[in-house]
Amino acid sequence: MSTLKIKTGDLVKIIAGEDKNKTGKVLKTYPTENKIVVEDVNVVAKHKKARSAQDVGGIVKQPAKIDASNAVIVCPECGASTKVAAGCDEKGKKFRACKKCGASLEVKRAATKAKRATAKKKTTKKAEAAPAEEAAE
Repeated sequence: MSTLKIKTGDLVKIIAGEDKNKTGKVLKTYPTENKIVVEDVNVVAKHKKARSAQDVGGIVKQPAKIDASNAVIVCPECGASTKVAAGCDEKGKKFRACKKCGASLEVKRAATKAKRATAKKKTTKKAEAAPAEEAAE
């Protein structure tokens, strides 16, 4: 079994199948099955049954799994579809790199982690401030 070099959040280009030459963001990965789900690619109609009186049934369109070998990563720096190379920074930490320009494919992921961390800090600060305000009254 080969390792999956495509991760959630990567921009990929489809190179085979019905949706050839389409690009999209990876929504979910299934490494054991070697499959990925890409937004607006391999869209299927799924029949949804109403589970309660308030729930509405109908036909829902959603993306389905495709094989990871049918997609190739698009480099955010050079914009070309590329293979994944292994890179190493000054600290000795490995990262995924573009085979054509050598740019890191991990840059955007670090930015989203930082946003999540600040959002969590803000919500915990608000939760701590609320009991303090009630005690002051």
